[in-house]
Amino acid sequence: MTWMAIGLFLALAFFGMPLAFALGFGSLAGLWMLDFELVVMPQRMMHAVNSFPLMAIPLFMLAGELMVRAGIMDRLIAFANSLVGRMHGGLAHVTITSGTIFASVSGAAVASASAMGSTLVPSLRKYYPDAYSGAVIASAANLGPVIPPSNAMIVYALMAGSSVSVGGLFIAGILPGILLAVGFMAIASWISWRRGYPLTGERFNLANVLHQGRRALVIIMMPVIVVGGIVGGIFTATEGAAIAVVYSALIGFVVTRRLKVSDLPGCLYRAAVTSAMVGALIAFASVLTFIFTIEMVPMMLSGFIQNLTSDPMTFILLTMALLVVVGMLIESNAAYIMLVPLFAPVALTYGIDPLYFGFLFMYNLVVGMMTPPVGVLYFVMSGITKVPMMQLVKESLPFVAFQFAVLALCIFVPQLVTALPRALGY
Repeated sequence: MTWMAIGLFLALAFFGMPLAFALGFGSLAGLWMLDFELVVMPQRMMHAVNSFPLMAIPLFMLAGELMVRAGIMDRLIAFANSLVGRMHGGLAHVTITSGTIFASVSGAAVASASAMGSTLVPSLRKYYPDAYSGAVIASAANLGPVIPPSNAMIVYALMAGSSVSVGGLFIAGILPGILLAVGFMAIASWISWRRGYPLTGERFNLANVLHQGRRALVIIMMPVIVVGGIVGGIFTATEGAAIAVVYSALIGFVVTRRLKVSDLPGCLYRAAVTSAMVGALIAFASVLTFIFTIEMVPMMLSGFIQNLTSDPMTFILLTMALLVVVGMLIESNAAYIMLVPLFAPVALTYGIDPLYFGFLFMYNLVVGMMTPPVGVLYFVMSGITKVPMMQLVKESLPFVAFQFAVLALCIFVPQLVTALPRALGY
């Protein structure tokens, strides 16, 4: 019955039905074939979304919307430009640096891509081809789910249960996120030097850096306060998200003074729509997860994989290879919700550190946001730059290859993921 439910979901998704509703019809068919009372479906859906930790997602979404309307991108870009604007590929470096800082505010790749795209594309296209500009912005935006706070990590921790904490995953993303940002900047320098792109920006001036740093400090302090409070146990991820909303509103109304009361309905609407997409996926997928449990699919999967191999590293490599394919075909939130309840328990039977496995799982699907045909960031950037998707894919290849290289490094050097969380007691 499970495979028939999954088959119906895949068929409906293939023909273009939104993933949440495809999951819903697949789950409904599974319950019907198992002869369950259909009232089970709304009960399971309500139970899945009636979750205090899940409230962190719409709150972080709203904080990001308020930050964008508050005009923080202008200050972040000015600060980044004062630091790295005069290097080879200066504007690309400004984009990546801005993306790194904005990642610690938004927590989502699509939100980062939309904010940076609308702000930076007019400046980037003066010096670079639109396809290259779009590739740089997409790569910088993909830091959003890796650098804390991260909506993807919240979803993973929710689906994995008590085996992994949101705070631990947040800290696990810091070193790989920094490595990604530095690597992206190195790639941008090499491409700019090789293609002869002109130098941009002003020469490095310490006084200007300090001035722009002071203007951006109030923005940079937000992730320090929010993530620091979550990691320090002062408040939960949901409470931290609520604090982020209040902090963002204060910045917009008091500091930049660009946020207006009339902007609030639009911010609330966009945050609600994006959050509703995630919530619908979680609600419908919870019914499919219930079917998995009834039919003991996790136990059967565990037995099947353990018959294939008893080596934990082989299991990790097989899982990562599967997720590369999944990331090409299925939207990441749907993949978390469907697959985490299956693979997280199996990883525990191999004695794999749940924090290490959780980060690898999450990060692999994050890279999937830049692998066609379902590379959602390419669709966003194609809409902003008006560049065909395949041109964006071609320009993005060095950045995507580096993201996979970092994935391999994290697999074979677990300390890159676990050292910082363990040092902080996770």
